[in-house]
Amino acid sequence: MWRFLHILAIGALIASAVYVYSVKYQTIYASEEVLKAHHLIAKERDEINTLRAEYAHLSRPERLQQLADGPLQMQALALNQIVKPEDIPMAGPKVDSIGRALESLGVLDSTATPSSGVTGATPALR
Repeated sequence: MWRFLHILAIGALIASAVYVYSVKYQTIYASEEVLKAHHLIAKERDEINTLRAEYAHLSRPERLQQLADGPLQMQALALNQIVKPEDIPMAGPKVDSIGRALESLGVLDSTATPSSGVTGATPALR
């Protein structure tokens, strides 16, 4: 009986050691993944800062003025080109030309969605 209990205790000890080592290696793996994520975040921040510096370099006023005067041949903005928001005409209503064409052909009648009053229809949202 004692021999069986000793073997059982040794087996439990080995099983617990295996479990502890597996938890240890999972923890090490997770910490390495976190470290990789930190390095990727730092790399992305460096790339963002590089892009911001490039944008600042490309949007310098003197560079834009040279482009406007030189190859683009742009003219200076005249005061009569500036209008008030109320002077801008309103956009027309949106027209569903495909829907109108389907209605004129009578195609929508057979595929019409049932209204909320019809039995089996989806109930209205509250």
